[in-house]
Amino acid sequence: MTPQTLTQSHQSATGLAGTWKLAAGRAVTLRPREPGLLRIAHGSVWATGDGPHAGALNDQGDRFLEVGDQQTLRRGETLVIEAFDKRVPAYFSWDPLPQAEPRRAAAALAQPVEDLRLALVLGASAAGRLLAALAGLAWAALGRDRPSLVGRAFKAHSSA
Repeated sequence: MTPQTLTQSHQSATGLAGTWKLAAGRAVTLRPREPGLLRIAHGSVWATGDGPHAGALNDQGDRFLEVGDQQTLRRGETLVIEAFDKRVPAYFSWDPLPQAEPRRAAAALAQPVEDLRLALVLGASAAGRLLAALAGLAWAALGRDRPSLVGRAFKAHSSA
């Protein structure tokens, strides 16, 4: 068994269209950058996944996959597959799974969040100016010539 990566392998030119050929006695390591689905199109493979593994003894990372079987892989998960029959190649396909595009969702939220932040800043500023204006009006209504309590206390303290 000679391990190889999928990029070192070659896509099937004489086998099943849209599949990768895994020659008898060969193995390939899959390390997807995005979630995907491995499908067995012809033959059978022995698949060994990375751990840690939990569950029944038949779910400890090794699986036998035949024609029509499929296995989902998460981003960064490692799976080594080897043609099970030493005389017959296996053919498999790898298809990325459609994703909900979290970046697109985050981008769609970015503008409304920025708008809300700006509205809060402008609203707080306007509320502060409103309170200052109301305080000024109240001060004017009480009469400008009246000294403030602090002013009176300071005057009383300095004359003593």
